Amino acid sequence: MNHLISTADLSRDDALLILDTAEEMAQVSTRAVKKLPTLRGRTVVNLFFEDSTRTRTSFEVAEKRLSADVINFSAKGSSVSKGETLKDTALTLQAMGADAVVIRHHASGAPKRLAESSWLHGSVVNAGDGTHEHPTQALLDAFTMRRHLNPGRDGSARGRDLDGRRITIVGDVLHSRVARSNVRLLHTLGAQVTLVAPPTLMPFGVESWPCEVSYDLDAALPKSDAVMMLRVQRERMNAAFFPTHREYSRRYGLDVARAATLPEHAVVMHPGPMVRGMEIASEIADSARSTIVEQVANGVSVRMAVLYLLLGGMTTTTPTEEQSK
Repeated sequence: MNHLISTADLSRDDALLILDTAEEMAQVSTRAVKKLPTLRGRTVVNLFFEDSTRTRTSFEVAEKRLSADVINFSAKGSSVSKGETLKDTALTLQAMGADAVVIRHHASGAPKRLAESSWLHGSVVNAGDGTHEHPTQALLDAFTMRRHLNPGRDGSARGRDLDGRRITIVGDVLHSRVARSNVRLLHTLGAQVTLVAPPTLMPFGVESWPCEVSYDLDAALPKSDAVMMLRVQRERMNAAFFPTHREYSRRYGLDVARAATLPEHAVVMHPGPMVRGMEIASEIADSARSTIVEQVANGVSVRMAVLYLLLGGMTTTTPTEEQSK
């Protein structure tokens, strides 16, 4: 694995290797000294053409915990805002000796174009491209689900998949790269995924995805082991996809009454940022079954694992052994 562009590129063994390595990274993150020397001397560039708080910060923390040299590159105020192309930006980063580029781009396919080009010789990690994919978000979601739904005796979930688990993803599927990445990865890990959304927010061709499609949230919830609420991406909408916010919330929002129909063991997830009161009630977002804050913490461990495997971890040395060096 030289790049991480799409969850569709991951085999079951690939996905489990990343998730199991993330378990090791999570253990490292609980120690007094949280750093590993794995990427010392390596340069990782965070190249963000779209605004981001959680993802960019999470990657930066992960990179620094692996002892990498980190360069944060924002399109705003850079040469990109003056018209510089992706190719010229990549050539500049290559000249600076970038070993890896974490890229978020408004255009679907930009990370793949960068990975397949001769402009950059380092690894490329997709941190979200248009409405296409967000693979590390799907990996951290799967990591969180495994820990809650299929843990081992030690509380971790090493070597375990999500075989037979029922996952319901609700909301703006049309504009959601998180939904696309999750459907593919969860299917690879053996889960049964159901997408629930208004007909206007279901993508064209969704029937070919490895999942079920429903327009009835109330019917799906009692059978769900995990329910993931998606943000309504109003910034990507150029038309009226539903009558009113109140109507959307009435039919597709997770309120207290709906959450009560979930199985006792079920967890509630959200990739963030949330629109409280519309997609999800505050009482549910802040409840004991919510994993929303935990997902943010798990994101650091998963992104450490991805970078470790791409740049420094393809050896017999485990992360915990690296800690002792």
